[in-house]
Amino acid sequence: MAFHGWRWLLLLGRQNTLAKVWRNRRGGPSLCWKRCCHWSTGKSLDPEVRAFLEENTEVTNSGHLTPEIRLRLLTPRCRFWREKPDLWPYGDPFWAIYWPGGQALSRYILDNPRVVKGRSVLDLGSGCGATAIAAVMSGASQVLANDIDPIAGMAMILNCELNHLNPFPITIKNIINSEAGNWDLIVLGDMFYDEQLADGLHHWLQKCIRIHQTEVLIGDPGRHQFLSHSIRSQLHKVIEYSLPEYTRQENHGLTSSIVWSYQPSNSLD
Repeated sequence: MAFHGWRWLLLLGRQNTLAKVWRNRRGGPSLCWKRCCHWSTGKSLDPEVRAFLEENTEVTNSGHLTPEIRLRLLTPRCRFWREKPDLWPYGDPFWAIYWPGGQALSRYILDNPRVVKGRSVLDLGSGCGATAIAAVMSGASQVLANDIDPIAGMAMILNCELNHLNPFPITIKNIINSEAGNWDLIVLGDMFYDEQLADGLHHWLQKCIRIHQTEVLIGDPGRHQFLSHSIRSQLHKVIEYSLPEYTRQENHGLTSSIVWSYQPSNSLD
């Protein structure tokens, strides 16, 4: 099965597995900047993993909304675009796809640096790290990237190197349902692909807003699971971007992606 078919599985079916992992990996005590898993230099990467990622991804900045950001991604020119999925030795590489919601968030931050300048930012479900990179480029005072896949964390370090940035702190754990962290801004893209996960996100984000007055921005191209969830009534549309042709082709007809501001009612639990 070519990776294109594998990618379709990632988009539709295997995300259910990832959602279960997000739901089942309990967050520990409240996270803060000094207690996160912090990979600060490329030297901390396993050399075999680094070599594998460098050999089996392509450095690209084309076909996406943010040509300013170079990323290691799986593309049609990569070996695993054609190889059987079972030959990939690590977990499903969700991080190796620059999803449309993340693209919209990154584009918005680059165009509106005031949104993050001088502020602490949590990039939840960071994946390839593009939105965290955009926040650093735009002057955020602190950036924490979060993902549950340790290979994603390693890929983020490589992507920081590509963009001549010092790696930001990265935590590899599920922090949803943990105590609300004190961030000025939480950004998350393409996370509403499972109803139970969406419910958990909804309540945890509400808690962060209620306790710390955290601002929340969500990127999503309008997937059914997102638009049909009750969170939709608590969102304010900030901006909509038309997706480049390459991204449209790779997302089976999605033509645009939207940044939403999450503004839950005070009456909600």
